[in-house]
Amino acid sequence: MLPFRRKHRAGDSEEKSTSPETAGSSGGLLERLRAGLRRTGSGLGQLFLGRKQIDEDLLDELETLLLMADLGVDATRSIIDDLTARLKRNELADTEALRLALREDMLRILEPVARPLELPEQDGPVVVLTVGVNGAGKTTTIGKLAARLKDQSHGVMLAAGDTFRAAAVEQLQAWGERTGVPVISQPTGADSASVVFDAHQSAVARGVDVMIADTAGRLHTQSNLMEELRKIHRVLGKQDERAPHEVLLVLDAGTGQNALAQAEQFQQAVSVTGLVLTKLDGTAKGGVIFAMAKRFGLPVYFIGVGEGVDDLRPFDAEAFVDALLDQAGQSSDGP
Repeated sequence: MLPFRRKHRAGDSEEKSTSPETAGSSGGLLERLRAGLRRTGSGLGQLFLGRKQIDEDLLDELETLLLMADLGVDATRSIIDDLTARLKRNELADTEALRLALREDMLRILEPVARPLELPEQDGPVVVLTVGVNGAGKTTTIGKLAARLKDQSHGVMLAAGDTFRAAAVEQLQAWGERTGVPVISQPTGADSASVVFDAHQSAVARGVDVMIADTAGRLHTQSNLMEELRKIHRVLGKQDERAPHEVLLVLDAGTGQNALAQAEQFQQAVSVTGLVLTKLDGTAKGGVIFAMAKRFGLPVYFIGVGEGVDDLRPFDAEAFVDALLDQAGQSSDGP
């Protein structure tokens, strides 16, 4: 296999002006996020309407709304403390200045984790291991990521490591057929580590660039299944001491603050390297991304904003913050 000519960003869209990220799409993504975050119902977009004076009541209300938007105590406290300090220094003359300062503070939290997924330069396949609890959207995320990488002219292979759920293999195979990507699988109930082992050997033999391994959805409290995940991690390491090169934790944004407990357990088990936040097209708890950033500082590579194959988007901190601040100010039938 020819080595990568450079460290490749999986968020890059090299080929086409028609791709979601290049076709004038920052506005498109913003509108998708607004629509998805509308259920947050935080009232952040309306808080400053018709108000000129900054007072203690306004800050108290802002703190409540940030918590309602599920930013978490640490992120909320950090923002409110900074805004209070700016007020004491007489840096905020009116509510518009306060709104802009709020936006700056939100971006300060999220911009450090808005980093692209970069595939390392090497001769063997780059191994991406995906983990997460039941229903988080792992298999769908794998299919969308495979489509993205294939569109960027990478050879991709999928490993159906979820051998516990009856329909998991079929679901991944359906994605493989849809995207034209080969899927290595064994019957339901087979040893997951064995499937991933075989897939890696096949990826090497075929000269594949990227192998993405699915794993069984498991509760972070299920110690036996978490140990199985560690086994998969060890097996990959024996095949390639650098593998897995990425461990992506897929989180359902709707789980809210429970996502923190999930991330902590998976991080301890398999050293998570990055996050994918799914189902932002219909959640009331998308603000949890701030809590994740404050607690773990892990890169947020992608967000899911819909069911379509193109609805896995590189995380854009600015678009996310603007959607969260603006969406509640839109009418329910607005854009």
